[in-house]
Amino acid sequence: MTNPVPAYPDFVPISLDLMNEMHPQLSLTPDGVSEFTFAGLYLFRRRYQYRVSLGPGHTFIISGVQPPNDHGEPLWTDNKKFFLTPCAAMPKDITEDLFRTHDYWKNIPESALAQSREDIASWGIELAEDRDNFDYLYLRQELADLSGKRFHKKKNLVNAFNKEYPDHEMKPLTPELIPQALEVTEQWAREKGEEGDIIAARETLELFGTLRVRGAIFYVNGKAAGWCLGESLAKGRIFAIHFEKALEQYKGIYQYINQAFAAGLPRFFTYINREQDLGDLGLRQAKETYRPCGYIKKYTGVRSLPFITISL
Repeated sequence: MTNPVPAYPDFVPISLDLMNEMHPQLSLTPDGVSEFTFAGLYLFRRRYQYRVSLGPGHTFIISGVQPPNDHGEPLWTDNKKFFLTPCAAMPKDITEDLFRTHDYWKNIPESALAQSREDIASWGIELAEDRDNFDYLYLRQELADLSGKRFHKKKNLVNAFNKEYPDHEMKPLTPELIPQALEVTEQWAREKGEEGDIIAARETLELFGTLRVRGAIFYVNGKAAGWCLGESLAKGRIFAIHFEKALEQYKGIYQYINQAFAAGLPRFFTYINREQDLGDLGLRQAKETYRPCGYIKKYTGVRSLPFITISL
């Protein structure tokens, strides 16, 4: 059987046909980077113009283009080509070749640098922490219990929600319940007056039975009021929350969803990854109030030395 992902230097657009080949390898990556899942890549394939190639040892190389900043702020990365190496750093020859056709190396996980940081530096590549893209990591049990002074305000909001809306319920998200989740999504978009990640959120609901994701839908007084979903990462140690939408007319519903979903996850998930803040200071503050136990760090690499071509 011919491998559907072509060997480097050939690339193809990311499609659903590639899921069975890409998903198993990506789910085993040790860091738990939120973007490095098949769903994460596929759902944002149009936004970043993702294409994929097969690297050595059945690893993957992803090529993309950084779109203009959502806030209209000029960034040096806008419309620049980047490449991702989710599974491992590439050998020197491939890395140098990638820098000939791409502007920078994005979202480099720490595991990719563990054995090759010095080598990469010797190749003339400068590495820098990309704080705006760090994933926030939380202990699942802490989010489920909300115990102690650190979580006092969150626990009060959850208790107030439970008291105000005693008729509430959480159900596992199933294909039959997707229309209700989509209704919540549309109402959320109307109330917010913005698109944001709504296109990808709609598509992941529509493909719920196809993509390897799981989630829950939440009801208040018998009506759908919120939903969230994500997927397993890092060999089942981490669960990443990709989308979370709720109607804010129900005060405390986001805190309730966060706590209830964490409590309902299987205990083998040690951590919950709630993704990055993308430099949004309000979002950063909100994520910090949940007391992350750490961050999944990501780095950016840029070429600092010119390539030397030797003629024989």
